[in-house]
Amino acid sequence: MGEETECCRTTGPGYETPLKAMSGPKEALLYVTCVYTGTGREKPDFLATVDVDPNSPTYSKVIHRLSMPYVGDELHHSGWNACSSCHGDPSADRRFLILPSLVSGRVYVIDTQKNPKAPSLHKVVQPEDIVKNTGLAYPHTSHCLASGDIMISCLGDKDGNAKGNGFLLLDSEFNVKGRWEKPGHSPMFGYDFWYQPRHKTMISSSWGAPVAFTKGFDLQHVADGLYGRHLHVYSWPDGELKQTLDLGVTGLLPLETRFLHDPSKDTGYVGCALTSNMVRFFKTEDGSWSHEVAISVKPLKVQNWILPEMPGLITDFLISLDDRFLYFVNWLHGDVRQYNIEDPKNPVLVGQVWVGGMIQKGSPVVAMTEDGKAWQSNVPEIQGHRLRGGLQMIQLSLDGKRLYVTNSLFSAWDRQFYPELVEKGSHML
Repeated sequence: MGEETECCRTTGPGYETPLKAMSGPKEALLYVTCVYTGTGREKPDFLATVDVDPNSPTYSKVIHRLSMPYVGDELHHSGWNACSSCHGDPSADRRFLILPSLVSGRVYVIDTQKNPKAPSLHKVVQPEDIVKNTGLAYPHTSHCLASGDIMISCLGDKDGNAKGNGFLLLDSEFNVKGRWEKPGHSPMFGYDFWYQPRHKTMISSSWGAPVAFTKGFDLQHVADGLYGRHLHVYSWPDGELKQTLDLGVTGLLPLETRFLHDPSKDTGYVGCALTSNMVRFFKTEDGSWSHEVAISVKPLKVQNWILPEMPGLITDFLISLDDRFLYFVNWLHGDVRQYNIEDPKNPVLVGQVWVGGMIQKGSPVVAMTEDGKAWQSNVPEIQGHRLRGGLQMIQLSLDGKRLYVTNSLFSAWDRQFYPELVEKGSHML
C-alpha cells in the first residue's frame, strides 16, 4: 500500500518500470486461493490471507479466511483490477482481486483495500450472465488492461467444449462487456495469455478441453486431440488472430506464458507440461513469430508407477523482474529450478531444490539411473511436516530474494496423482 492519499496521488498503481519495481516495499501479506472443490467436503473454497512479515507475531500464519458464498467453484488463478499497465493513470487503483472459478464459471471480485488483512467480497459475476452475453465458460487467467477493463481467458463453452473458448472482457465496474477477440478469431484451445504492447502482440497458450481435463488426466485424450500444442499470436489490442504456432510433439500442453519484462524485448517462454520443455518464442526478421525448445527436462525411468517413464510436468514458471532468472517447477518430479537467462537462447541451470514430488524417500515410486540403480530424492521435513504433493504455483518477491511455492494443481488431478494431498491438505513454502 502506498503512502500517498487519493487526493494527492500523481501516478497510478504499480511501477514505472520493472527494474524500479525491484526496489519496491517488501511484501507483508500474501493472498492464496484454497480449494475444497473436488475433495469430497461440501465446503466453499476460500481466500486465505497469510502473514509473511518476519517481524510480526503471526508470521507464516493464516490470519484470515474469506469463504466464497457458493460450493463447487474451484478457485484457481487470480489477478488485479489494475496494475502497472495503468501506472500513468492517477485515477486507477489496485484495490480489487479478481478470482475466476474454473469449474463453476463465476468470477469473484474481492476488496483488499478496506482491510488488507481481512479482504471482503465486493461482487460476484455469475456464470449465467457470462454465458448469456459471450458464450464463454471455465474462466482461468485474469489480467488488467490499460483501458481499465479486465480480460479473462475462458477455456470452453458451458458444455466443456474447447471450441467455445475465448477471452472475456469485464469493464471497470465488473460488468460483462463482451468478448475481446474479433468474431471468428477464437483460439483452438485456451489457458494462459500475456501481451507485449510495444510489439502490438498478445500470445495465448493451450491446455485442453474442459470435458477432458475436469475428469482427470487420460493419455488417450491427448491422442484424441482433446489437449493443445499450439500458441496463438494475436494483434494487440485489436484481437485479430494473426498466427498459430504448432509446437509439435515437443510442445504438448503448453500452459503458463511469459514475455520478458523489458517491454522492448520480443521474446518469451511457455512451459509445456506433458513434454516438460520450456519453449522460447520470438519475433523473426519478417515480423512473424517462431519458436524453439530452450530447456528440456528428461523423463525419469521409474518403477511402481502408472507408466515406465515419468515426465517432470512443468506446471508453472516465472521470470525475475530484471529478466536475469527463470524459475520453474516439475510437479511430478518435485523439484524447482533456477536458470540464468541473460542469454535467452541458452538458459543455464544455476539452482535446483527438491521439495516434494512422486519420487521422494518414503514413496513407493522409485527412479532408476541409466545403469539400473534405484534412487529417491531427499525432501526435508519442514517444521515437523512431511511435504505432500509436488510444486505447483510459484511467486517471486519483487526484489527476487524470496520464492513462494504451493503444491495443488487442480482438484481432479490432485486426487489422481497425489491422493494424500487431497486427504490431508496442501501447504505453502
